[in-house]
Amino acid sequence: MDLGEMLAIFGPGISGAIFGAGWWFWVDAVVCSSVKTPFVHYLPGIFASLASLMFNCVRKEDIDYSPYEEGEWRLKLWLFIAYVVSFVSLAASVGLLVQDSVVATGPSSWTGVAGVLQCVFILISGLIYWVSHSE
Repeated sequence: MDLGEMLAIFGPGISGAIFGAGWWFWVDAVVCSSVKTPFVHYLPGIFASLASLMFNCVRKEDIDYSPYEEGEWRLKLWLFIAYVVSFVSLAASVGLLVQDSVVATGPSSWTGVAGVLQCVFILISGLIYWVSHSE
């Protein structure tokens, strides 16, 4: 078996394990936090999950990479919006990490680190699944 076949077989499982690990980091940080975590801290992970879902709504075979033909512009716009949502969620989690580190009365720094890890793991899992899931 070559690498492509191995990725097609084990890719979705690896992707699911990475997705679960990302959410596990977040749940661990919220449960172990000594103060109540505001709802704003939940939003980057929710939007990263949404962006991962948006990535996986597009099949690789439907994308036309020709620079001279108009192609399917709606698919490209959808993927662009998914990338924007994913990077904004990652930037928001980093911003919340910085805020948690500066403010002494808010959640601990582990909550911010877990939020960043959650976003990174969710986005990596979405991309692994998109790469491995081809027909």
